[in-house]
Amino acid sequence: MRNRIIILLTAILSVGFFKVNAQDALFSQFYANPLYLNPAMAGTNVCPRIAFHFRDQWPSASGTFMTYTASYDEHFDKISGGIGVLLFGDRAGEGGCINTYNASFMYSFKVKVAKKFNLRLALQATYQNKSLDWNALTFGDMIDPKYGFVYQTSEQQPGKLSRSIFDMSAGILGYTPHVYFGAAAHHITRPYQGFLVQSGSDAPEARLPVKWTAHVGANFDLKRKSKKETSFGDISISPNFIYEHQMCFNYFNEGLYLNFYPFTVGTWFRHGLTYRNVEEEISTYNLDAFIVMFGIEHKWFKIGYSYDVTISKLANVTGGSHEVSLQLLLPCPNKRQALKDLKCPSF
Repeated sequence: MRNRIIILLTAILSVGFFKVNAQDALFSQFYANPLYLNPAMAGTNVCPRIAFHFRDQWPSASGTFMTYTASYDEHFDKISGGIGVLLFGDRAGEGGCINTYNASFMYSFKVKVAKKFNLRLALQATYQNKSLDWNALTFGDMIDPKYGFVYQTSEQQPGKLSRSIFDMSAGILGYTPHVYFGAAAHHITRPYQGFLVQSGSDAPEARLPVKWTAHVGANFDLKRKSKKETSFGDISISPNFIYEHQMCFNYFNEGLYLNFYPFTVGTWFRHGLTYRNVEEEISTYNLDAFIVMFGIEHKWFKIGYSYDVTISKLANVTGGSHEVSLQLLLPCPNKRQALKDLKCPSF
């Protein structure tokens, strides 16, 4: 019964119950899911790239959050930029009481600023559907002190348990052969997504909050046999920093990758600063997770696995988080020697 109570609480907290006031899903393999991080990453591999991602967050709480994405992106000379398609699915709560599905299309326009410095400016359009499975919810009046959840609830089911919205996002990315940086603003239109709050309402808590992301990193070769292609034994390191802000939550992510081709190991530290009362400036510093990652790549594929070691007060409850990624790097349909891809981490 303890697990079911935890599931109910986390589901309520994550969606604000009927006035959905949620944070976006978090991933730990940021660069293995590039289109989710920043729409300006579309086309940065130049040749076609297909990516699949799966995250099981807090498995000890029996299916609290399960998130998956699939994406495709490629650069096209004729439109001077890259296009990308991102499919997203998220299930929250036991039995998937809250389900979210997104389909996004993005275009990133490439600008060659200097010989070794490029910019990409991107727009993203998203269609989202969020639904609530009333039968999967549990309420306090269903609990028997001795036998647990045995009664029928007296709560009345609302009329509308599904909502579809249209959303817009934007991003910018700059990169040189060794350094890259970018920023993204997701949900800039702030559409209404509450189940009981109609579009046009003045209830701000029913709007999807804007997510701001800023990221910067570098890639340094320590040992490289050839400048044209990567070969076995090449060594490089890549320090990175990612900041995410949404609503009253601020997440700081510091990470470092060590690449010994074809193997990659990485570590990240995620911590947060939560404002409980913005007007009184009351804030709480939160330790979230220490992340360990391992990946392997070879020519046309990349596979990664990461585990979030929970270091917050929930360490004995969540069971951490598991994340798996797969990228397929397809050959270009024609030669594009003039274009340089973005040299950033693979996971």
